[in-house]
Amino acid sequence: MLAKLFILAVLVLIVASLGSALALLFRKDGEKNRMVQALTLRVALSIGLFLVLLACFYFGLIPARGLR
Repeated sequence: MLAKLFILAVLVLIVASLGSALALLFRKDGEKNRMVQALTLRVALSIGLFLVLLACFYFGLIPARGLR
């Protein structure tokens, strides 16, 4: 249950970072550096989540439910 909550929280952070980058894209202030930082954060969170999912699967926290 804790793993599911962690995954959900990271997904919310990824979507929030993407929304922040979208809002910064439409601003005309020239804050491109902040937009790049928001997108970099999104990519880092996505890669981190992928690695955590792989580790959870490897250690058996996520059960394997393949084709039978």
